[in-house]
Amino acid sequence: MADKKITVLYVDDEENNLFSFKATFRIKYNILTAISGDAALKLMEEKPVEIIITDQRMPVMTGVEFLEKVIEKFPDPIRILLTGYADMGAVVDAVNKGKIFHYLTKPWNEEELDMTIGRAYNAYLVKMKLKEENEKLGTSNDQLEFLLRQKLLS
Repeated sequence: MADKKITVLYVDDEENNLFSFKATFRIKYNILTAISGDAALKLMEEKPVEIIITDQRMPVMTGVEFLEKVIEKFPDPIRILLTGYADMGAVVDAVNKGKIFHYLTKPWNEEELDMTIGRAYNAYLVKMKLKEENEKLGTSNDQLEFLLRQKLLS
């Protein structure tokens, strides 16, 4: 997995921000961009994503509303909220409803955002490992239950 690029989805209603993000991080990461929450959800139907970074202030659907919809269909990606406004209500909603990993302000600092993506990916790997271990445990429990039933019947 060391040679696989992390797939990052960046959602923002400002095209210049999408271009800037992609230009900055395209060499290090596999970057997908979407101009709205709806466009991002459609993109996620087609392509797996490990990290989602979304702007909070967007027309039609806010970043938190988008992340709430993401959780319903795609619970695995790690979520980061990015906003240019010091809106504590949005941050609280992002934590409580959008289950975000981290909150950053705009304009973003390249180094800080890069470090946050790295930490988010580590959290993603831990989450996937735990999910895999839980699935194995479930299978083992099913097998043990089957053997116990067989023993009780004989």
